[in-house]
Amino acid sequence: MPEALDSALAEVRALLLAPGLTRAVAAGRRRGQRPSVVRAELRPVTLKAGPRLQIAVSDGSRPHTRNVAPGTEEAGAAVDELLAEPFGNWHVETGDATLQLRVTKSGEAQVHRAAASRPAAEPAGHDRAKEWLLDPGDPLFREIGGSAAKRRQVDAFLRALAATLPDDLTGPLRVVDLGCGNAYLTFAAYRYLVQRGLDVTLVGVDVREDQRRRNTELAERLGWADRVGFVAGTIAEAPVEPAPDLVLALHACDTATDEALARAVRWGARWVLAAPCCHHDLAAQLRAGQAPAPYELLTRQGILRERFADVLTDSLRAALLRLHGYRAEVVEFVDSQHTPRNLLIRARRTEGAPSDAQRAEYRELVGQWGVTPRLETLLAEAR
Repeated sequence: MPEALDSALAEVRALLLAPGLTRAVAAGRRRGQRPSVVRAELRPVTLKAGPRLQIAVSDGSRPHTRNVAPGTEEAGAAVDELLAEPFGNWHVETGDATLQLRVTKSGEAQVHRAAASRPAAEPAGHDRAKEWLLDPGDPLFREIGGSAAKRRQVDAFLRALAATLPDDLTGPLRVVDLGCGNAYLTFAAYRYLVQRGLDVTLVGVDVREDQRRRNTELAERLGWADRVGFVAGTIAEAPVEPAPDLVLALHACDTATDEALARAVRWGARWVLAAPCCHHDLAAQLRAGQAPAPYELLTRQGILRERFADVLTDSLRAALLRLHGYRAEVVEFVDSQHTPRNLLIRARRTEGAPSDAQRAEYRELVGQWGVTPRLETLLAEAR
């Protein structure tokens, strides 16, 4: 084992056994090696018998939890056993600091340290309140802003992301955020995924050069510039290599969402999360055409026509994703009182062929309403 890695693991051990530990996660694997478990999480808890160090591990199919008394030989032995596993990533949080250890392909240790932004909370018991997926006191919020509304939106998005990715996901994860804007959800996604112990590289794409510069500077301040990068360009044509595993497109306006979905399909991305914003394209087609009987009342009034266009657009987007080998669903990802644009298209590639019934269902719907979704055109052009 390289001396630097040995030293880094010794630092991790000291933090894991210190009274100030709040949470630690180990996951991923080193090149050419495989841990006996896919993930381990340690945290202090308070039980009837007193304070304990809770160690939860998963082999990918079933979890196993044990509680050991802190400061005992049993606790030291349990920690040493985990440190001996060839995990590729360790994320350790204490009341004073956060440490991230990543083992590179060459076996070298990359360590990032950051100061904690608030005192540690009391050890949790079994009746503790539901936790945030990204601690509201995380240093990231000092950079992106930590209003209550923003923290709620970040947490809601991360919960949707967590529900999309498998619990036992390991290995490198390539992420692209198309139309990332000021990138606060981009950074939050990276922070959460690394916290899960994943080896993440992320690229944010936005058409504005000033946004690229701003986001790059923020990545540098956070110490993430070697793993989080930004490019200026259109969603359809910005240079992104290699193809990503996960594609994000959050609040890309109107047909920009279609461009993001089409590019995700062309890449063969394993997972897609898209939060549509504005639906002018089909609304204009509905306004110019004639609604099929007996549905004229749905489009006669402008406000109702716009709202129906929203529903029809996202229904057809999900249907087209299914026709291209994805399992797709449309869910609410943040409460409507925070933003009216609160739907999320969540898709996972299955490689399954669409059925004749699915094809017929789609063709009948677009035929009755006399519309041509932009996503259909983009996917046809890509063939």
